This record gives sequence, C-alpha cells and structure tokens, in this order.
Amino acid sequence: MSQSGTQHDDPAATGEAVTGEARDVAAWGAVLVAHEQRLRRMVEFRMDARLRGRIDPADVLQEAFVEAAEHRADYVSQPETPEFLWLRGVVANKLRELHRHHLGTHMRDAGREASSRLRVRNDTSVAIVDTLSAGVQGPGTAAAGAEVRAKLHQALDSMDATDREVLALRHFEQLTNGEAALALGIEYRAAAKRYVRALKRLKDMLADMPGGLTGLRS
Repeated sequence: MSQSGTQHDDPAATGEAVTGEARDVAAWGAVLVAHEQRLRRMVEFRMDARLRGRIDPADVLQEAFVEAAEHRADYVSQPETPEFLWLRGVVANKLRELHRHHLGTHMRDAGREASSRLRVRNDTSVAIVDTLSAGVQGPGTAAAGAEVRAKLHQALDSMDATDREVLALRHFEQLTNGEAALALGIEYRAAAKRYVRALKRLKDMLADMPGGLTGLRS
C-alpha cells in the first residue's frame, strides 16, 4: 500500500513556504520604499523637460519597480553592487525607454561609456540647465531665459565630462561620494576632488549669469 501523502502535502510545510514568501515580498517592498524618494529625485532631474507634465515620475518608478521585482535574481548575482545603485540603474533604463518611446531620442547611461559622452547630445548638461534656468524670473523672462540657457550650455559642455557627471550625481541627485565613485567607476578620492572642482566651476558660472540666477549661487 503506497503512502497517501508527500512532504508537499504537509500543511505545516506549505504554511512555512507561504510565510517565507510573504516575508520575502515584504522585505523587497521595504527596500523599494527606503529608496523611493532618492530615485524619484533622479527621475525628476533626468526627465526631459518635454515630458514633464505628461509623465508622472511616480509612474516611472512604478514601472521600474515591477521590472526590478522580475529581475531580483540579477541583483542577487551582483552582491558587490549596493541595492540603491542597482535600483537606480533599473530606473534609469526605464527612463531611457520612455524617452525613446515618446521622443525618439537616446538617453545615455550616466556613469557608463565615458568616452561616448562627447559624441552624443549631452543629456546631463541639459538636465542641469533645465534645473538651474527654471529659476529665471522677471521682465523679459523668455529672452533672459534663452540667454541664460545658452551660456550655461556653453559652460557645462566645456567642462570635463566626468567632472560634469560627478557634479550631477553629487549636487543634483544627491548621491554620496562613494555612490558617485561606484556609479562612474572611479576612485573614491578622485570623485571627491572632481566634485570640489566641478562645484567651483558651477559657482563661477552662476556668478557670471544675469541677476535671475542670484538665488541659485549659494
């Protein structure tokens, strides 16, 4: 007479499996919540101005989180990568996908392929200019804004590409120095030096801008 049950038929064993899965899902959800605000800041900074008002950053994150959940095994296989930077990569990929879909443009992978940065439209410069020039106010705002944007683009495009990326990651996305170094594949001390140099360049740029950017110089 054969046995009527197996290990998988044991209610206790099944219950433990379900409980373990629930704990895993809850833990993953906690990870996403912990990093959501910082990832949203990145999306708001990197999103093309033409899509603002059309696409909610929260929707970008939601879609990215779904993909992240589907590829958690990839994260587990990269234990040397901090969870925030891995998630940031997933969100950045989703944002590039949305840029291509809605605008037909390429959004480069910040922190990768440094040598290619000079051969494509500099999306980091665009993001910094959009952020800074949003504060231009006063009479003749349209003309003043165009002048400010042109000068900022010229100044930023003349900056060393890696310095510009460090500036974006540290000052605008507010990554730590260690995170910026890992994202760009450079040494910790090099990232710190580049940030100090780039921030000084930025402040010097703003000091030469029209009065509309006075409040952004500190």
